[in-house]
Amino acid sequence: MSTALYAFGDDHAPAERLAARLGLPLHAISLHRHPDGESLPRIDEAAATAILYRALDRPDGKFMPLLLAADALRRAGATRVVLVAPYMPYLRQDTVFHPGEPLSRDVIGAVLGQAFDRVVTVEPHLHRTADLAPVFAGTEVTVLSAADLIARRLSLAAGPVVVGPDAESEPWVRHIADEIAMPHLVGSKVRRGDREVAVTFASAALVQGRRAVIVDDICSSGATLAAATQALRAAGAASVEIIVVHDLARAGAAAMLHRAGAASFLATDSIGRRANAISLAPLLAAALFPEIHR
Repeated sequence: MSTALYAFGDDHAPAERLAARLGLPLHAISLHRHPDGESLPRIDEAAATAILYRALDRPDGKFMPLLLAADALRRAGATRVVLVAPYMPYLRQDTVFHPGEPLSRDVIGAVLGQAFDRVVTVEPHLHRTADLAPVFAGTEVTVLSAADLIARRLSLAAGPVVVGPDAESEPWVRHIADEIAMPHLVGSKVRRGDREVAVTFASAALVQGRRAVIVDDICSSGATLAAATQALRAAGAASVEIIVVHDLARAGAAAMLHRAGAASFLATDSIGRRANAISLAPLLAAALFPEIHR
């Protein structure tokens, strides 16, 4: 067996979709917990090239089993271990914002760069990092954008206005809007806390009487998306829909967004717990084997 996919149990559904797309066997990684809380992952066999799929939301409980699984694969005979982590955490702390804080990006990058021969991720939350390879100890890092997947998912019925909640989303939002030949609008965000956000739109008249679709990379608490939704509805938008790449929000966020005026909320399966998710399998497969999956 030259190449195979490996996944922990809670990642089985999206990993199975990727394995089917690649035409590769999928092997489960079993995880035993010792009474003291230590983890012990086990694999049944190792391919020469092992692709380890792991969604890294709620990362603190996942990193040690992930690193141990990579070591187990190598000890069982894998000569190349590739990490597919659709969501990559800790990258937003890419500088020391206040004295006494860590540089989380570099800590995580150094550890994963030593453990894996290649890292594949989607829409990492980057603001000041143009190239992740130096961060990941020189390991090959493939950064993918879900913009085209989202553009293809957008229905052109009712002529949507593509909306970004803040200036950081502008290049991404503009790309999606250009793909479907529709206008776009970007908000201005003021954050006063993790769950206290204000969003305003300078050209809000653009959405009056029209369908607005907010696109963003991450839904963390849902506060930004809720504030943007309320601002758009106040500006006269006929409807507001939300599409995000990484749905990190806990239970109740979708209901909060609905109360704010959102007609629908859709995400990719980068986290893997949403039944109506946009599958990232085509995007990941094309990156892993571009000569086959274009």
